[in-house]
Amino acid sequence: QVQLQESGGGSVQAGGSLRLSCVDSRYKSCRNTMSWYRQVSGKERELVSSIDSNGRSNYANSVKGRFTISQDFGKNTVYLQMNSLEPADTAMYFCKSSARGWQFPYACRTDAWGQGTLVTVSS
Repeated sequence: QVQLQESGGGSVQAGGSLRLSCVDSRYKSCRNTMSWYRQVSGKERELVSSIDSNGRSNYANSVKGRFTISQDFGKNTVYLQMNSLEPADTAMYFCKSSARGWQFPYACRTDAWGQGTLVTVSS
C-alpha cells in the first residue's frame, strides 16, 4: 500500500506563511494528479488545491491568491505554499495522489493518502 509523506505543518500567527510538502515515491514515474485537502474536526474534508501532470492547477475560492501548489517530479514532491494565513485556514491538511488509468503500470493505479499535517493559525 502506497503511503504519502507530508510535512511542513505548524503553528503561525495570522498573516504568516507555511509550506507543506508531500512525497509520493511513485510521482516521478506515475505523474499522478496530486491534491491537498483539509479537514476540521466535525466537518467534511474539503479540496484545497490540485495539480495534474501537465502542471495545471486549481484552487478553492477561499484560498485563491494566497496558496500556490507546485510540483517537482525529480524529488517526487508536491508543495503547497500558504501565504497570508487566516485563522479559518486552521485544519489538518492531507495530501492525496489519484490513481492513473489502466494504461499505466499497476503501481500507478491506486489512490493514496497521507496521514495529515496540522496547520494552526492564531489571530
